Amino acid sequence: MGKRVQGTDLALFGESRAIPIFLLTTLLISSVFYFLIIKSGHMGGGWGAYVAGLMWSPGFAALLTCKLLRRDLGSIGWGWGKTRYEVIGYLIPLGYSIVIYTFVWLTGLGGFYSKSFVDQITNSFGLGPIPAWASITLYFIFTATFTVIRDFATVIGEEIGWRGFLVPELAKKHGFPATAMITGFIWAIWHYPVILFADYHGASPAWFYVPLLTVMLPFLTFVWTWLRLKSKSIWPCVLLHASHNTFIQQFFDPLTIYRSKTGYVAGEFGAALLVISIAMAIYFWRRRDEVEGDRLLDSPSISSPHHLA
Repeated sequence: MGKRVQGTDLALFGESRAIPIFLLTTLLISSVFYFLIIKSGHMGGGWGAYVAGLMWSPGFAALLTCKLLRRDLGSIGWGWGKTRYEVIGYLIPLGYSIVIYTFVWLTGLGGFYSKSFVDQITNSFGLGPIPAWASITLYFIFTATFTVIRDFATVIGEEIGWRGFLVPELAKKHGFPATAMITGFIWAIWHYPVILFADYHGASPAWFYVPLLTVMLPFLTFVWTWLRLKSKSIWPCVLLHASHNTFIQQFFDPLTIYRSKTGYVAGEFGAALLVISIAMAIYFWRRRDEVEGDRLLDSPSISSPHHLA
């Protein structure tokens, strides 16, 4: 019989095996939902339950890994921290969405606005005939508040895994740029099954949007990683993720009239977001000293913020 791993040996075992265990567990849990989504043929399969399960797979994997390695769940970063980071997380996706779609509309690469979509939301309000501008404004208000809150329930699963567990683990051994790039690349690969075999993809050809996403997510993840390390909390990242999904998927993209080149520029799989992601990565890379100065992420000061809003 082998020797039981105890004390210091268990700690060393956990340090060396934490990331492989987390990634393998994520893959195993995700595979169940990959199968269900691919079998149904679309992301909305199971009334949205399949994609919700997939998004929670990294979160479940992180919690199971912590349990297996006897880690304190507080290391996930549950503390709220300073509210300004949550505000930043909310506003960043709104800002780059406005820039992207304003560019698309003004250049004629896409049209503003989709009459069929506006008619649909007008009818759903049930307020009778109202001007298009009023419908769009009202829809934006609801989207920017209640829809973002609703998205919390699913994106938090991903954030517990990617930013709550994986980022701090990587940052123990790597600097900020490497931590962001590795996390982003893993995040991109994790999306592949539903991109290639279901309907989560752009309006452009696969030869365009698959490489673009693979390159873009590592750069975009600089924002998530910096906020996680700076705030010592997952909540700015949860807000960032919910805001990103909501404003692009639920508001700006359906409001846009798609033309022959729109899919190459707009949306989550468009070149405009790649350009902005690179610009943001450069910005946060220049501020890397703010998050690399304290890399002892297993200390309470990192995993649990002392500053409360």
